[in-house]
Amino acid sequence: MPARVHAILVVRPEGRASAATHLARTLDALAAQTRPADVLTIVLCGAGPAVTELAAASGAEGIITASGATTFADAVRLAGPRLTGDAIWLLAQDTAPEPHALGRLLAGLERAPSVAIVAPKLVDADDASRIVSLGVTMTPLGRTVGLADDELDQGQHDADEDVLGADIRGILIRAGVWRELEGIDPALGGADEGLDLGVRARLAGHRVSLVPTAHVAVDGDGAAGLPAPTTRRRRRRRAYAMRLAQLHRRLAYAPAAAVPLHLLSLIPLALWRAATLLVVKQPARVLPEWGASIVAFFRWGAIARSRGVIRRSRTASWHQLASLRITRTDLRQRFDADVDADAMDRPIREELRFFTGGGAWLVLAALLVSVVAFPSLLAWPVLGGGALEPLRATWGQLWADAAYGARSVGLDTVGPADPFAALIAVVGSLWPGDPSRALVLLWIAALPLAVLGAWFAASRVTSNSLLRNTAAVAWALAPTFWTALVDGRAGAVIVHLLLPWLIYAGAVAHRSWAAAGAASLLLAGVLAAAPSLAPALVILWALVVMLVLVARAGHGVGHIVWLGVPSLALFAPLLWVQVRTGNIWGLLADPGPVWAGPQATADAAGRLALAGGFPTTDLAGWTTLLSGTTLSSLAPWVLVLVAPLCALALLSLLTPRWMVSAILLAIALLGIGTAFAAVGIAVVSSTNAEPVPLWPGSGLSLAWLGVVGAAVIALDAGLPIRLRGLRAVGAAVVIGTLLVVAVPSVTAMMRDASMLRNGPSSTLPAYVAAQGRDDLSVGTILITPLDSGAAAARVVWGGSETIAGHSTVAETRTVPDAQDEEVAELTADLVTATSDDIVSRVAAHGIRFIVLAPASDSETDAARALRLSAETALDQRDQLDTVGVTPKGTLWRVSADVADRPGPSAADRQLAVLIALIQLVVVAAALLLSVPTASSRRQARRMPRTVGPRAREEER
Repeated sequence: MPARVHAILVVRPEGRASAATHLARTLDALAAQTRPADVLTIVLCGAGPAVTELAAASGAEGIITASGATTFADAVRLAGPRLTGDAIWLLAQDTAPEPHALGRLLAGLERAPSVAIVAPKLVDADDASRIVSLGVTMTPLGRTVGLADDELDQGQHDADEDVLGADIRGILIRAGVWRELEGIDPALGGADEGLDLGVRARLAGHRVSLVPTAHVAVDGDGAAGLPAPTTRRRRRRRAYAMRLAQLHRRLAYAPAAAVPLHLLSLIPLALWRAATLLVVKQPARVLPEWGASIVAFFRWGAIARSRGVIRRSRTASWHQLASLRITRTDLRQRFDADVDADAMDRPIREELRFFTGGGAWLVLAALLVSVVAFPSLLAWPVLGGGALEPLRATWGQLWADAAYGARSVGLDTVGPADPFAALIAVVGSLWPGDPSRALVLLWIAALPLAVLGAWFAASRVTSNSLLRNTAAVAWALAPTFWTALVDGRAGAVIVHLLLPWLIYAGAVAHRSWAAAGAASLLLAGVLAAAPSLAPALVILWALVVMLVLVARAGHGVGHIVWLGVPSLALFAPLLWVQVRTGNIWGLLADPGPVWAGPQATADAAGRLALAGGFPTTDLAGWTTLLSGTTLSSLAPWVLVLVAPLCALALLSLLTPRWMVSAILLAIALLGIGTAFAAVGIAVVSSTNAEPVPLWPGSGLSLAWLGVVGAAVIALDAGLPIRLRGLRAVGAAVVIGTLLVVAVPSVTAMMRDASMLRNGPSSTLPAYVAAQGRDDLSVGTILITPLDSGAAAARVVWGGSETIAGHSTVAETRTVPDAQDEEVAELTADLVTATSDDIVSRVAAHGIRFIVLAPASDSETDAARALRLSAETALDQRDQLDTVGVTPKGTLWRVSADVADRPGPSAADRQLAVLIALIQLVVVAAALLLSVPTASSRRQARRMPRTVGPRAREEER
């Protein structure tokens, strides 16, 4: 047995008030050893007065003081000159050995001369029956694996002896081996220190053995080893230290020829692992991963020193360590065992019953209704009418419109795209060969998609299949949804389809990164289609943050904060431009074509319609349907048909689940408030220079969502068991009244009362469309005579104006810029005979065609006079060839040499690349987070589908 044991005790309070308590307990434990240490040296790293007094009264042969930033490895190195004896015992303030610990460790060290290191069983100081660590190994790729971490101590590992390494706390090592190995590698940063020491000892021909009967209680202060993951800061520190240690060991252990390859692979590997961490729902480890990779890449000196130590002490081959590593098969078996044990302890959520509960049949029925309501769409290649325009001809052009750069409308406009363009690009990409057809298919699938989304959203408030079906039908019959379908408002339709999924994912975002990732993308999609919802959704987001902070003590608040990150990334360029120009209100503008279609007004009648859920004073077509009949005066009574739904929503506040109902009704109030405000705000003007208010239907969709959800809760939790039959009655009343409301909209195309039209495939003459289909540098100036006798002009690039090609930055400008003035001057000179070189100036801007819009049925005398004078002036231009009169207007072609379209500057191109890179990274991160994994599905099964407190188990 070694004659003398030198114990080194490192103390680093790290601001913990309990450091003195832990040190006192450790010193008492050392004094109570049946075989006490012969020499004790204490290293105080930034200790306070209380700790210093305890150290002074401990009887230690020496007390060394150091700064609070001193690591455990450096602290032990400071004690190196004072070391005496045959064995060194490494301790920290929070490692309290049991009375027989040192004696048993010495006995283990005496077992054989080949044993150089012995390690105790580390147990939890608060629960001695839980093993903190008992032996450490690693995978073939260097990942650290604890052999018995966090297991219940039942003596199952007491026969284990040989290991690859162990936790650094409490190990006993021969002094000669300690000097041979040159102590702990300081480059490890506090992680894997015992494992690395064991590996180097093994390579030097020594053995590492366990002494399971020697117990040491630990608290996880972090003075030695890694701190217990009790806070976010500590979890980040652990993740960084563990990854840095793994990378450093990989570089230190690798063959010399492989080290440069490992260094070059660090950054690509960090990128891959960052994506993997997002997939496994551990985003908090992404920054530590990158930090560790960057630090490891530049620590060439530390790598050289570590490799030198191994080279000087090594006598054995790496192959001799292979039996002590853990294989992938063993690791998988351990994981499967943990999963099975965990599954036995956790409840499994109830079945969804989408098929058996009627949800699938409801979606199929909705598809049939959609085909009956829109039969012509099956044969239409392009959807037109209302606020609809064609999509770009190719997939690449779709995404070009969604990127920062030259805009497709405007003389030489370079700037950010509306996020709505990216949304349209996603839709168009579903049919890459003919993107415009994808919008037609979306219109046909809109009704079943609305039913599907609402059915799943209803699963968050009820487990009753009847009520889920009721919610799905009520959502699909919303007047604002059918008005958007019949009038041709793409943004409003997309919003109505996305909102239920946003609620479905957002309701559980606080407890799941997968849900948070999906909800963040859905929120970005909703705001892209309806920016006017931003104030309401921001208020709702802030409310959720407060609820999470209060109800869950902040747990999951990071998930909720993430919800807004993709939206912020997509809107940041637009926000920057609008703020710089002082046009904040322009951020609320409806994206896509500017269209002054029918909608509710800001007067009493309009607001009454909005309060009933109708975005137009036509009341979902009832006013038009009954006009000219003896029942025309009954049209306003249609508002009464939504009363049962609203009454149920209000009654939900009297149910045991009033808290969830209150949130849903708050959503409804935010939606109504948004709709009321929208009709009074106009940030764009139509072609005739008339202000166009914001579309209130998107706010009504949000309100309808809250009302339907609250009504479902009233039917679900507001009825006692003996009156459960009234559920079917209430559901029938709601569905029946809403079916009546939807009759004019469902039959609109049959009665030719819909604004939907077949095409056109281009908003420009066919000759221009053919030239510009595959060439976005083809410029056309479109001149429209106004009723006042003035003219409106705009420059269009490519073969057509497109639904995603519009820019709210340009369309919401309150002050004309230099390009607007140039277009105005070009137009004025074209339609008059005052300028001789006007065609050359037009050609210099890259414009090849001039179109004079056709006359309308309601054209005024002033507009007709301007049209005739413009035609005369254009016909007299020498360098203009008359192509002819087309349904889209009279067309002229510029016969002069046309310059290439001015492209973005080098600075703009660099900015475009930077913006695209940032947006792609954020969106990719959200996508990776939203990808379900086996672990995320297991986590989801442990939680109920419904959210909020439940009064009782729902009847099925």
